[in-house]
Amino acid sequence: MKVNSLTKIIVLLVFFISGCKEFFEPNIEKKNVVLLAPVDGTASALYTQTFWWNEVDDALHYRLQVVSPDFINTQRLILDTLITGNKFNFTMDPGYYQWRVRAENGSTQTPYTVAGFVIYSSSVKAQQPQLVSPVNNLLTNVSSATFKWLKLYGADKYHLEVDTNNFADTTVLFLDKTIPDLQYTTTLSKDKIYQWRVKALNDTASSKWSAVQNFTFDSTPPAQIVLTAPATAASVASPVTLTWGAESTAAKYQLYVYKSDQTTAYSSSYPQTVTGTSATFTGTSGDKVYWQVRAIDAVGNVGAFSTLWNFTVQ
Repeated sequence: MKVNSLTKIIVLLVFFISGCKEFFEPNIEKKNVVLLAPVDGTASALYTQTFWWNEVDDALHYRLQVVSPDFINTQRLILDTLITGNKFNFTMDPGYYQWRVRAENGSTQTPYTVAGFVIYSSSVKAQQPQLVSPVNNLLTNVSSATFKWLKLYGADKYHLEVDTNNFADTTVLFLDKTIPDLQYTTTLSKDKIYQWRVKALNDTASSKWSAVQNFTFDSTPPAQIVLTAPATAASVASPVTLTWGAESTAAKYQLYVYKSDQTTAYSSSYPQTVTGTSATFTGTSGDKVYWQVRAIDAVGNVGAFSTLWNFTVQ
C-alpha cells in the first residue's frame, strides 16, 4: 500500500473516532472522583463546609450525598443533590458525617468516592451564615423579595440588613430587621442594585456577617420603539428589510406583522423575536401589510408597541 494512501486512511479514522464521540456518549464507569475537601478524617469547628472534588472528563453533573453518622449506620440524610460544578457549600450542626460523590452523564456513572468528617461544637462567634436567595447577581422585575438563609447551630435569631449603598452608612439602610426565622419577605420600592447580608445571634454572642450578595430590581420597561423603514404607506418590492431604532436597555425585540385587517398574523412566523434592529419580510405581491415592534429588556420588562406602520408589496 502506498504511504499517501495509508496516511489518508489514518486521517479518516481519526475523523471518524472524533465524530463518534459526538454521537456516542463516552463511558465513565471506570473513572473515579477524587475528593479534595473535606478530606477523610477531617475535624472542624466550622459549621459551613465547602464540598470540593476534581472534575471528571465527559461527566455532565455530579451526585453529592451527605449522611450522619455514616452510610452503613445512616440515621439522617443531610443532602442528596445533583449539581453541575465541583463545589457545594452547606451549613450543618455539630456531629459525625460521611459524604460521597459520583460523576454522571446521560448513560453511565462512576463509582462513589466516600470520606468522613466531624464537626465539633463551637461558639457562634466563629461561624458565618450561608445565604440562599436571592442568589448573587440576580436580575428581577418582581417587587416582592424573599430573603432566605440556612440555619446556624446555636443561633436563635438573625439580623438581616439590605442596602443600596454597599453598607457605607449602616444608620440609613433599606431594611434592618432582627427575626427568629430563616427568611423575610419585603417589597422593593425602587429600581436599584441591592446588597444584603445576615448575622446570626443568640443571647450571648453574634456570628460574623455572611458574605454580601447583590441583586438588581428593575421594573422599568424599555422605551417605545421608533420604526425607520420602509416608510409607512410605501410600496416596496419583496423581500422587504424592516428596520427600527435601537433601544438602549433592550435585550431583544418582538416583531409583529399583520394582514390587511391589522390583527391577523401575516403567517405563523409572527410574532418573531429578533436580537438586532432589522428583519427580512417576504410577502405576496399586492398585499397590504401592517407591522410594529416592541422591546424587551434582560429582566423581561416589555416596552410599548411602536406606532403601527404599513406598506404594500409590489
